[in-house]
Amino acid sequence: MNMGDLTIEEISRGYVNTGDTYECIFCKEIFDTEEVFKIDNRFITAKKAIQLHIENEHNSVFEGLLQLDKKYTGLSDIQTELLMLFATGAPDKEIINNTSANSISTIRQHRFKLKEKEKQAKVFLAIMQALETTKVYEPIHKGATQVDERYAITVDEKEKVLATYFKNGLDGPIESFPSKEKRKIILLQHIVTKFEVGRKYNEKEINEILKPIYSDYVSIRRYLIEYGFLDRSDDCTTYWVKEV
Repeated sequence: MNMGDLTIEEISRGYVNTGDTYECIFCKEIFDTEEVFKIDNRFITAKKAIQLHIENEHNSVFEGLLQLDKKYTGLSDIQTELLMLFATGAPDKEIINNTSANSISTIRQHRFKLKEKEKQAKVFLAIMQALETTKVYEPIHKGATQVDERYAITVDEKEKVLATYFKNGLDGPIESFPSKEKRKIILLQHIVTKFEVGRKYNEKEINEILKPIYSDYVSIRRYLIEYGFLDRSDDCTTYWVKEV
């Protein structure tokens, strides 16, 4: 699990729901959603079990997050230390006795800097979200059978994937076909351009076009139909490109 790939909601609650399991983001402890857990003579669901796990093993989501590596939190040692004490509600005079901060003014200065850091983080998140809206995405072909995040393909992504698989140029062959859905769609988007829109093909003609591209041309032909790039007659004798 890569911390950078988690959503703000997942980080804030301290666990990830994969559908089949609940996984703690701090220690990778896993609770199967189909299981019932006995804790303190009580039978509880997996969701409740992961929440109790975080409370018992990490004290709270707050403390678990503060114990993450600095590369994730961006906090200095003194900032982490002060945040732990701020959470207890201790007065500044008492905090002085428990940290390396040597004056009330120093503590107040840190409070101010942390508040500024919070404001900056909000603006930065807004900037990154705005960046997403400026990306140029490839158009989705009308024949797509199920439009979802697999089709959120940027122009840059498409170029990189095609360069990775078509090592000898876009008119050359590929040595392997990807299993990842988005990459598969990118390759199919390119392969379908080998066919003329409006023309009718028989199966032999389809195969002759696909053979030079990939050895398992039968699978490519099936994928082109399955993903809505090509259509065919009910008796499977005639093929054509779906309008894009």
